Amino acid sequence: MKTTIFSRLISKGIAAMTIAASVTPLISCDRLREDLRECDRGARIRFVYDYNMEFANAFPSQVDCLTVLFYDEEGHYVTTRTNMTSDLQDENWRMVVDLDPGTYNIIAYGGMECENSSFSFTSIPSNIQMQDIEVELKPSCLTSPDGTELHDLFYGRADISIEDADMTYRDVTVYMMKDTNNLRILLQNVDGTPIDEADFDFKITDDNTLMAWNNDVIPTQTVDYLPWAHGTSAVGERPEDGEDVTVAYAEFSFPRLVTNNSPRLIITRKTDGQKVIDIPLINYLALLKSEKYASMSTQEFLDRESRWKMLFFLQGGIWLDTVIEINDWIVRINNADL
Repeated sequence: MKTTIFSRLISKGIAAMTIAASVTPLISCDRLREDLRECDRGARIRFVYDYNMEFANAFPSQVDCLTVLFYDEEGHYVTTRTNMTSDLQDENWRMVVDLDPGTYNIIAYGGMECENSSFSFTSIPSNIQMQDIEVELKPSCLTSPDGTELHDLFYGRADISIEDADMTYRDVTVYMMKDTNNLRILLQNVDGTPIDEADFDFKITDDNTLMAWNNDVIPTQTVDYLPWAHGTSAVGERPEDGEDVTVAYAEFSFPRLVTNNSPRLIITRKTDGQKVIDIPLINYLALLKSEKYASMSTQEFLDRESRWKMLFFLQGGIWLDTVIEINDWIVRINNADL
């Protein structure tokens, strides 16, 4: 008798376990979220900066602070996440964000939250629609008499949809691009005689201090970028007399270059105010693009490259405009009126 009763209890227990197992998937994710935290859902975000001429991810080595804005599919603000820790230097790090079901627009900025940031939002993101986001170069970066080395700015955007049935985090990658440039100008006399940067005024003119939510440059006004570093440097000796060969240098930092604009590099001789160099900057920088990347648009090339160097050869205080060295490539100019 006892054996029979025990057997029945075992059978009922197995049946109960079977029923429980069969109904468990029907328990709501919200219930599981409260009890077991097994149904967290949202986004697990990876950030990649490989939009460079090396085509390699440099995000961990170049981005030191991160601001990520979330808007719904109608452009309404949802939330913001930031990170200013060493986690950004870890290739395996991901930003995990809980999100309710829906479609989201993700806009990311690298360099905005850093203590020495050179850029800021014109309006608080939580108070505006996504399409009203604007990022501006801080006015203080233009008022220094010696120019300013800008803190690098990065931009990225992605979309993601979270479904009701999701019971985990969806993976999404935000691809970043760099919005800041550094240009080093070198002047050298062809005969090797010394040259002094103090004899020249250097500037770059452009209208690129304001950027929209989609990273387009918004026209405002043309400004002058002055070199944040300048001086002279010895590069060797002249073989005929052993005298030092010196070059003058000036180094600039400025925001994104776009082909819709017409930035110019202008170098003026102080003694008489004559322009030694006055060139359309984009046209000359585009000469550097290798035939290997012939199918790459000029805009993509300008966005991928961010560190530039240009060497101008002078003779009698005048630029020899038939040759120029850009990023260690010697380019011979057939049309000096570029």
